[in-house]
This record gives sequence, C-alpha cells and structure tokens, in this order.
Amino acid sequence: MKTLNRWFIAVAGVFMQMALGAVYAWSVFRVPLAKQFGWSISEVTLTFTISIFVLGIAAFFGGLWLNRRGPLIVAVTGGALYGLGVFLASFSAYKLWWLYLSYGVIGGIGLGFGYIVPVAVLVKWFPDRRGLITGIAVGGFGAGALITAPVATHLIQSVGVMHTFAYLGIAYLVVTVVSALFMHNPPDGWKPEGWTPTRTEVSQRAAHDYTLSEALKTWQWYALWLLLFLNTCAGISIISQEAPIFQELTAVTAVAAASMVGIASIGNAVGRVFWAWVSDLITRRATFVVMFVLQAILFWFYPGIATASLMTFITFIILMCYGGGFGTMPAFTADYFGSKNVGPIYGLMLTAWGCASAFGPLLIAHMREVDGSYRAALHIIAGVMAVSTIVPIMVSPPKPHDVNKPRDMGNTGTIATAK
Repeated sequence: MKTLNRWFIAVAGVFMQMALGAVYAWSVFRVPLAKQFGWSISEVTLTFTISIFVLGIAAFFGGLWLNRRGPLIVAVTGGALYGLGVFLASFSAYKLWWLYLSYGVIGGIGLGFGYIVPVAVLVKWFPDRRGLITGIAVGGFGAGALITAPVATHLIQSVGVMHTFAYLGIAYLVVTVVSALFMHNPPDGWKPEGWTPTRTEVSQRAAHDYTLSEALKTWQWYALWLLLFLNTCAGISIISQEAPIFQELTAVTAVAAASMVGIASIGNAVGRVFWAWVSDLITRRATFVVMFVLQAILFWFYPGIATASLMTFITFIILMCYGGGFGTMPAFTADYFGSKNVGPIYGLMLTAWGCASAFGPLLIAHMREVDGSYRAALHIIAGVMAVSTIVPIMVSPPKPHDVNKPRDMGNTGTIATAK
C-alpha cells in the first residue's frame, strides 16, 4: 500500500464518521416523538442515552476484534449494524421498547464498532501528525448533525418521523459500508518517508507499546478516563436537549431550532480538529485545563441568554470544547501508551463516553421536569467544570515503575495487528 493512500483512508474515515455522527441530531426527534406517541422527555432522551452508552462498550470489543482480525471487517460490520438499527426504528410506533432496542442497542453497537476503526487506523498512518489527524479522524463525527438535523426535520414534516428513520437508515448503511472498504492498517514498522520524530515528540511519547493489561495497571489510564468522562458529561447534556433548550430560552420555532442545532454542531466538528491541533502546541494537559475553565464560565451564564444568535454562538463554543475532548484524547492515549494497541486501550476508555451519556442527559432532563427550567442543571454543570480543572493539572506521563515488569518493544506479548 503506497504512502499516498493514507490520505484516501483519511477522507474515507471522515465520511464514515459523518454518517455515524448523525446520532448527535437526536434532539430534533425528541419533540415529534413525544407529541405523536405521548412519551415523556426522559423516555425519549433515554434512546439517545442507550445508544451512546452501548457505543462506549461496543468500541472496546471493536478494538479487540480490530487487533485480531483487522479494521475492514470491524468497520463493515459496524456500518451495517448502525444503518440497520436506525432503519428498524421505523417500526417503533407506540413501541418504546422497540425504539430502545433498534436505535439504542443495535444502532449503538454499530456506532461503537464503526467509531473506533478510523481512530485506530489513522493514528498508525500519521505518526508525524498524531494530534491533528486524530482530531480529523473524529471531526466528521461531530459534523454529522450539521447535515442530518435540517434534513431529518424536513423529512419529519414531509413524511413523518417513522419514515424518516427508514430513509436515514438506508442512507447511513450505504455511506458507512462504502467508507469502511478503505479501512486498512499500514505494514508493520511503516513510517512516512523521510520522517523521524523530534526530541520533543520522543520525550512526550511512551517508550514502548503498552498492552491493554499493562495500561490498566497505571493510574494514568484511569485519569484519562476521568478527563473524558467529565468533559463529555457537560457537552452531551446540551446535545441531548439542544432543540428544546433553544425553543424554550429564545422562543424560536422548531425549524429555526433545528437550524441552530446544525450550526452549533459545526463547533463539535471544528473543536475536534482545533483543540487537537492546539494540543500539539501547548500539550494535551494544558488543552484540557483551558477547555474546562472556558466551559465553567459559559455554562454559568448560559441560562440567561435570550437571543438566538448569541445562544447559537455560545453553544458553538461549548460544543467545540466537547468535541475537543474526543479530538485530543486519542493522541493523549497514544502518547502515553503507544499506538500499536490504541484500539483496545482507547476503546475501553470510551466507556467514559457511555457512562457520561447515562449521567448528563438524564440529569438535565430530570431537572427540567422537576424544576420547570434548565437553570439549575446548567449551573451544576458549570460548578463541575470548575472543579474538574484539577484533574489535567495532576496527570503526568506513566513511568516504567507504573507498570509491573513492563516489557520492551520486542516482547510486548500482544496480538499482531492484521494488515
């Protein structure tokens, strides 16, 4: 496989992630589903929560499978399951359990399998641009709602919410499976022609490729998990309720709110690339400190915003920080534990995403139902972000003594990555 092919793989990875990232447009389904079938806010929101929770678990198993059989089969399976899950949701009228099973469980498994592949593959193809490429690898996921939110809203108004699931499911299936065909690992020991790591890059990266069991023996793995969990809790709370929040605080129509969701979702995508690039310049740790402080300030003032333009801008910045966590963390993980086994190591770390989806969205939905407004929940998130800044300040690279009898690169005991 020629070096230039890595750019085709990168483009395919972005398209695949855009189709998968359409899950972030879930908030446009909340009101139509609640009105048509009489379901509560929390019941509809739980669909999104299940989907992301299952994603976090499936990403781990997808990473293990990827190490054993290669990325192609995992990517194709993930794309097929995701498209199938969304399509089957079209049969969930008045059957909430079926919506949970189809969109939540089946679609979530597909999301997890599909999501981990471009991350694990591109970090191997681009050792010279590790931070930037991992941002690009997941940037498409953040941009998924940009296209899906307005398209889904138009379809819901034209053909109804059930038929919308059917049409979108077919579209997702085609895009993800075709993109998956480009997912291949580079040959063992491959590196870009003429590239050698700088002294700074060497000092910031692991001395050997950790296995999953070795990584789990370090406290740094759990610190990175906590970083991802905290950052995800904040942003995913907003994402799960975007359209209703916009309508409630700024009194815009459902169509206008959907457009705002689409515009704000650009921040999710931009943040994944921007903050990943910044992390190459100021370190991953400093990047998380900046993102946490910024979110603490924005969430505190969020409930008082009453104009649509300002609300869209502030949400854009918040989602930049949310996306920044996903753009930066794969490089953070590869720096600390090596790139060879980043699939299972980062895949297991994505359980933080699933746990955050089970906490953040349900918290904000519950507090909205109890208090009648989003103010209290948003202020709580602001406080959590302020306290969270201590975590990136404390984290540091793992040392040889952090692992019991670490093995050298020539004897890692890992399963060889399939090509």
